[in-house]
Amino acid sequence: MKRIRHIYRGVLAVVALVLMTGCKVPQEVAYFQDVNTEMILDNVKSVPFKVKAGDKLAILVKSKDPRISSLFNLPVYSSRIGQGGSVNGNGAELRSYTGGGSETVADYTVSPEGTIDFPVLGVLHIAGMTRSEVAGYIKGEIIGRQLAKDPVVTVEFLNAGISVIGDVNNPGRFDMNRDDLTVLEAISLAGDLAITGQRENIRVLRKENGKIRTYILDLTDAKNLTSSPAYYLQQDDVIYVEPNKMRKRSTTVNGNNALSVSFWISVASLLTSVTTTVAVFINK
Repeated sequence: MKRIRHIYRGVLAVVALVLMTGCKVPQEVAYFQDVNTEMILDNVKSVPFKVKAGDKLAILVKSKDPRISSLFNLPVYSSRIGQGGSVNGNGAELRSYTGGGSETVADYTVSPEGTIDFPVLGVLHIAGMTRSEVAGYIKGEIIGRQLAKDPVVTVEFLNAGISVIGDVNNPGRFDMNRDDLTVLEAISLAGDLAITGQRENIRVLRKENGKIRTYILDLTDAKNLTSSPAYYLQQDDVIYVEPNKMRKRSTTVNGNNALSVSFWISVASLLTSVTTTVAVFINK
């Protein structure tokens, strides 16, 4: 009889422990747990995008004399857009870009050598430059060759983007329209993390010097988050949100979810079986 009581109490203790664990409020769900109303955070500075091989750039040159502008802005004929190929044979694809006005120009694909073939100026090596540096370089070449006195050069990236995958509500690839996009804003574009996404183990994969480097970010620690080199994103960064253990278990055939209906039915069945067995032994 004493042995039966011990078994019965042991089963009840295990069930109570499971119930307490299932009802516990997760502490890792909230962001910025180290922040109070008086905290001022220092963060790293954003790094402007730099041109690399394979990038697509829209380059628009404006001048007071429209004839001068037309020398540098390659026209794109609507009947040819999307057919592939190159406008001038090296680096200018047939895809339109409107630079804030009526001008529609071709975009340029940076060659593996880091160059583009620009009208009149010829082959220009621009890999490693920022947008403003490319614009200043082209402007300097135009003025230095006495082709125009007042050129205004605008440069935009056309294929800059980041990817957000894993346990988020809207995974996918998103365009980057500025240099200072943060990992928090990227997660916001992806519809925020799912409730089962791990806040303390966000991975940012980045291509650096021909290799893939992984940064680990903790969204619950604002101080370390904002000081990470991966806080501001770069072109083609991939953000991966790992699901927590409960989510991982729920994807397996035998996984148990403490909040599922089937789990509670199993617990009730176990208690009923134990109670019946104990009652039978006691009656004997």
